[in-house]
Amino acid sequence: SKRPKLRKASKRLSCHKRYKIQKKVREHHRKVRKEAKKRGHKKPKKDPGIPSAAPFKEELLREAEQRKQRLEELKQKQKLNRQKEHEKKRKLEAKNNAATIKEKAEGKTKKPLNKNSKKSFCRELMKVLEASDVVLEVLDARDPMGCRCPQLEQAVISSGGNKKLLLVLNKIDLVPKDNIEKWLNYLKKEFPTVAFKSATMMKDKTMVRYFGSKCLLKLLQGYGKTQDRAIQVGVVGFPNVGKSSIINSLKGKRACNVGLARGVTKSVQTVHLDKQTKMLDSPSIIADPSNSALALALRSIIDPEGSDSADVLEGVNAIINHCSKQQVMMHYNIPDFRDPEDFLSLLAQKRGMLKKGGVPDIENMAKLVLCDWTGARIKYYSQPPGSQKPPPYLTEQKIAEMQEGFNLNNLEQENSNTVQALKHPSPASSIAFQSAGMTNGTIEENKVIEEGSKWGNMEASKEEEDEEEEEEEEFTESDDDEDDMEEEEEDDDDDDVKEVNEVFTRIGLFS
Repeated sequence: SKRPKLRKASKRLSCHKRYKIQKKVREHHRKVRKEAKKRGHKKPKKDPGIPSAAPFKEELLREAEQRKQRLEELKQKQKLNRQKEHEKKRKLEAKNNAATIKEKAEGKTKKPLNKNSKKSFCRELMKVLEASDVVLEVLDARDPMGCRCPQLEQAVISSGGNKKLLLVLNKIDLVPKDNIEKWLNYLKKEFPTVAFKSATMMKDKTMVRYFGSKCLLKLLQGYGKTQDRAIQVGVVGFPNVGKSSIINSLKGKRACNVGLARGVTKSVQTVHLDKQTKMLDSPSIIADPSNSALALALRSIIDPEGSDSADVLEGVNAIINHCSKQQVMMHYNIPDFRDPEDFLSLLAQKRGMLKKGGVPDIENMAKLVLCDWTGARIKYYSQPPGSQKPPPYLTEQKIAEMQEGFNLNNLEQENSNTVQALKHPSPASSIAFQSAGMTNGTIEENKVIEEGSKWGNMEASKEEEDEEEEEEEEFTESDDDEDDMEEEEEDDDDDDVKEVNEVFTRIGLFS
């Protein structure tokens, strides 16, 4: 026999319970009204309109009507613009879908190149090298030799077409004064070198405290005059050396996106300094997997959060082993340690980074230390090589060619002024660091190994970006007329705010 169905619980309440609930609700509403009265939140008074006795009543009403009409037209115009944008996006999506279907029908399995892939970075970098008349190789003043890429320098020198290579020694405020002077004397014997300190971006988006921009501008403008034409200047270098920050300092405003994360610049960006000078910002150089653990830790486009903890630990071990132990102890304020793992354990205990059971969290501590060393927090310095041995591709003739067209005497004087103007840390407050020498880079697309590299975790944030710009133009133009765009965006934002306010008003009325 079938089991009887269970009866649903009744929703009926006893009168006592129902009256009690109603009383509580009344009390709550009374309390809310009382609080609102205390705060002075009154209902908005209805607009009484224009009194009949008021002079020029008709004119005022006409003006109000015209104002209302203009606002209505503006809303309509914005609505049409939004519809056009949506239509444009739909067409582009339809076009991409049609292309994908066609490829599938033809049996093609070729995947589109991801913006975060190493091959994409190499392709964009080669575009910059080919389009540039002058190439600026940006070096971190804390380890200038480690920031030099022999493959890139050789590619520029052997390209022909009177292409020039300049070295920009950035972040000079993080290095002792005498060390900067030694490096400038060493590097200027191979390439013209500019001392530089990039701008600091404030909360209100103003840029302050940047040095060397006038010197670099004069140098580029002077070279442009010798060529008697407009020049294109490519800015290249390893991650986190400050390529985009240098362009922003030269422009005097935020023209390129910058950030603490590596690999922020994913494609070529064009910024016009003046009628004669155009800057090309490029993605970072890809460090070759054959480099030492130290070079890979400091120069790879890796995300410590997403990378394998064993790789991060290996990178930190290499950094600590190449530093003065006493200065590391003084900087982090920790006692003597046996090895890098013991250093991480002591530092984790000092900062309270502990796992369950009070065990030091070495993995997360290693990620923090690596972020500190690849950013601008740690003041460390390396010594230039004892003897001047230019690389094999840099002959005396090539050195003379690279220096031709630049006012080197003026450059030396300007560099001296820049170094004197800045406040530098003392050697005692910095960490002495032993450089691993030049870092090999991969700049040719066909030599890139996408998978299998232990430092191959690329920064994959912001995966979905506007594909429209790629279809329409090869280079991303930095628009000087940003104000107009900002005004339109503000209008759209105002509309959105109004709509939200209306919704809240309705909710307030009906609650």
